[in-house]
Amino acid sequence: MASYNKVMLMGNLTRDPELTYTANGQAIAKFGIATNRKFKSGDGIKEEVTFVDCTAWTRTAEVICEHLRKGSPIFIEGRLTFSSWEDKTTGKNRSKLDVTVERMQFIGGKQDSGSAPRGNQGQQNRGKQSREMEPLNDSEIPF
Repeated sequence: MASYNKVMLMGNLTRDPELTYTANGQAIAKFGIATNRKFKSGDGIKEEVTFVDCTAWTRTAEVICEHLRKGSPIFIEGRLTFSSWEDKTTGKNRSKLDVTVERMQFIGGKQDSGSAPRGNQGQQNRGKQSREMEPLNDSEIPF
């Protein structure tokens, strides 16, 4: 029987990516993404948020950690990966699904050199929330 395992997600990072290296020097980045879905319900419009853990490897992992922070928008393509283990404290079997990132794309405008990575709406405001968008330059328009 044929099978297919492909995931495409666009959302915002829920935490700063964590970069580690394997014993042989291979980079691993672990981060979370939140995706939102709005839908009509009998009571009006509702919003559903889904939180997904992701793992990126090699140069993709390093690029994510260099350029993205909590709140940064991202588009990823990858595959679902199942992990299971025994919890050392409780002895119970645990499991989870994770997305292994195969490709990624930055979402949003171009950053100024030397500035901190930008988050939601093209701006990163720690402690403040802004809904104002920066105007696009001609070089940022994809068509």
